Amino acid sequence: MDIKLWREILQPYEMAVDELTMKFNNMIKEYHLLEEYSPIEMVNGRVKKISSILEKCQKKNISLDDVCDKIEDIAGIRIICQFVEDINKVVSLIHSRTDIKVLQEKDYITNMKPSGYRSYHIIVDYTVQTLNGPKSVKAEIQIRTLAMNFWATIEHSLQYKYKQNMPPHIRERLSAASTAIINLDKEMSRIRDEIMDSQNSFRVKANIISEILNLMQNLYKSANKREILKIQEEFYRIYRLDDISSLTKFLKELDIIAEGYRAQSIDASFN
Repeated sequence: MDIKLWREILQPYEMAVDELTMKFNNMIKEYHLLEEYSPIEMVNGRVKKISSILEKCQKKNISLDDVCDKIEDIAGIRIICQFVEDINKVVSLIHSRTDIKVLQEKDYITNMKPSGYRSYHIIVDYTVQTLNGPKSVKAEIQIRTLAMNFWATIEHSLQYKYKQNMPPHIRERLSAASTAIINLDKEMSRIRDEIMDSQNSFRVKANIISEILNLMQNLYKSANKREILKIQEEFYRIYRLDDISSLTKFLKELDIIAEGYRAQSIDASFN
């Protein structure tokens, strides 16, 4: 098949990967704006390389004319979660969307593969708008924890190295590592509440500090230097206390000061 034709075939898949990645990243942003915990930790995507598509066609005896119909993972999205419990939440989020049609699901977490591989796979139908009109493409969404992803990445590299002929002693070690990953995910689930509380406190503090710094930056344009220096010194003093309630109180006081200068600026513009 001509390279130009391959590019035309893969272009809608590239669009799908870009759009789906952006949409899932926007979900993360929405959770953070609402100061809520996001079940999605990170997202990445890829379009399968031509060499990998050809290899899969040969392995599964698929005609090049049937590539788009019979290969479901040309477009791939990987969603990484912190905890096993988050995976079902992400699955529900995908089912609730009107722009993504779920075609098939494979639960390799409940039904782990013999190799030790664990992940949740969803095949979806997604429509992109091309210059020639709407184009429907299939994409595979893999949902797994950080620990599962670490194991799967190593296993994939070894499979590529040994070309499906992995030595028995390597398989045994991978299997043992998979058991360790399962135990790690269980342990993380046991201390999930503590981890989430810690992360939430960090996020809230970071947002408050960001607002304070923005207000201080705006005050540099209108307040006198002596007042700015006093505000800055007070901020550093409170920051060292490492107390969210003190930072919140300082933010409210700073907002009142900034509002006063904004009012002065409006009055001056009318005179």
